[in-house]
Amino acid sequence: MSYQENWDNSGMQVGDPGSDVRAVLLTTDVTESVVDEAIAKDCQLIISHHPLLFHGLRQVCGQSPQARCVERAIRHGIAIYSSHTAMDSYLHGVSGRIAERIGLTDYRILHESGEGYGLGVIGDLPQPITADELLRLIKDGMQAPWIRYCCGQKDTVQRIAVCGGAGAEFIEDAIAQGADAYLTADCKYHEFQAADRRILLLDIDHWTSEHFTRDLFRELLEPLGIRCVISEADESPIKIKN
Repeated sequence: MSYQENWDNSGMQVGDPGSDVRAVLLTTDVTESVVDEAIAKDCQLIISHHPLLFHGLRQVCGQSPQARCVERAIRHGIAIYSSHTAMDSYLHGVSGRIAERIGLTDYRILHESGEGYGLGVIGDLPQPITADELLRLIKDGMQAPWIRYCCGQKDTVQRIAVCGGAGAEFIEDAIAQGADAYLTADCKYHEFQAADRRILLLDIDHWTSEHFTRDLFRELLEPLGIRCVISEADESPIKIKN
């Protein structure tokens, strides 16, 4: 069974699925710096969360960063595989890892795409906490450099919904299922406006919400005897000036 959403382009992006692999570079995004790092660290495979190829390439002649990544990877015999919504939709995948990092218990799928899988999760904290305490919990647990938020309707929160990546479309799901707060990324102004006083809406950097996926990859691969390298070149493209 495939957990990939119909609109997605998960799976093999570049290379021969039958090629031998001694070491794997794990990353959130595939960039030119990440491909160069794979070459330098003698990795035969890059596993990323976000697909390198989402919208089709019309030419592969160095005219875009994606095309240059494809050219360089092929030239150096490096395969690229991306998980994206296949890992997003798994209960203990991207959103499940967020839930674990902020201490949610008994979490379940927030928005079902099919039987037993879907996007986002919802669960409970062991005890109610204030909004300020939740903000500190998220900042520390997710290593979030910043959090945008709007006020909820309660003085304390306990039932929390989360969705790694851009999950504003599931705000109403979170409200309908009794969530006191909803943590996701890439929320727009009017989505904050619509949520205000109905639910504590928390927005963090997209990369920050998903970069722990690299740890999930490592936990799956290392028991197979594969050398895993967490990318040092992988970072959020968004910079903030305080």
